Amino acid sequence: MTAPVPTVFFGSGSFAVPVLEALLAAPEVSVAGVVTVPDKPAGRRRVATPTPIAARARALGIAVLQPASLRSPEAVEAIRGLRSGLGVLADYGRIVPSSILEFPTAGILNVHPSLLPRWRGASPIPATILAGDSETGVTVMRMDAGLDTGPIVGVERWALDGTEDAPGLEARAAAAGAQLVGRLIGPWLRGEIEPRPQGEQGMRITMTRPLRREDGLLDPTRPAVELERQVRALRPWPGTYFESIAGRIGVLDATAETGAVAQDRVPGRLGPDGLFAADGSALVLRTVQPAGGRPMSWGELLRGRPGLLGSTVIAGHA
Repeated sequence: MTAPVPTVFFGSGSFAVPVLEALLAAPEVSVAGVVTVPDKPAGRRRVATPTPIAARARALGIAVLQPASLRSPEAVEAIRGLRSGLGVLADYGRIVPSSILEFPTAGILNVHPSLLPRWRGASPIPATILAGDSETGVTVMRMDAGLDTGPIVGVERWALDGTEDAPGLEARAAAAGAQLVGRLIGPWLRGEIEPRPQGEQGMRITMTRPLRREDGLLDPTRPAVELERQVRALRPWPGTYFESIAGRIGVLDATAETGAVAQDRVPGRLGPDGLFAADGSALVLRTVQPAGGRPMSWGELLRGRPGLLGSTVIAGHA
């Protein structure tokens, strides 16, 4: 029987945890070490907090490396010292330089939560929901020097029903990615898979970026169906909100009004059910949270702040 191939895992966020666990269950490999980002301050007390991957790896007794930069000589030597024959990356959050891509003889496989090359970069799951895509999936590719441009090793895809939010879709993609890696590892190491270039012709390719707080601002000059996607796509971070005469109001849950629209509605005006938007549509507000307050229904908020009804949201704040 062939000895398990020493494998280095690059990951940080919760999406990566099922993938790491799939590697631990694969008889073809042994996880020699985990590379993740340094602990970050969290909470009001700014307590240094490990990434989900660092916490899981330590609980399993796996060596953890947390270099501030993969380009430092110390980081390069530490990763070289793992003597890995394979690398796997999922939700790492940093660029892997070419010098490290060359270490594992079987390359580094990247588990990416989109149907490449449709959504590359840092936020493919929110981008998928925002665009109203009818399907999505997980792609495993062999990393190259570009950003999510490497050849494809395997794909798992599924249909979307238009009700998904970012946490739910991430959880499904993580589970699918873990299963896909588990199926691919053996054939990949035996040389039975020929990676194929990403089919870029005829497909819109978009490079996504990290989300910012201001991305959550709801713009009532857009149709309500788009605003509803925004609420689902940006949950929990950065969240969605609008500015009102009563201050910032977070929108935790909402639906787009169905049926006939009223053309005499003013986009941005607040009605008994929610926010009027473009083309006479309305974003029905289910659960909101005023600044400094608790989550509540829109009706409850209006009872406490009756002046909101009929007022217009304040544009331009982030």
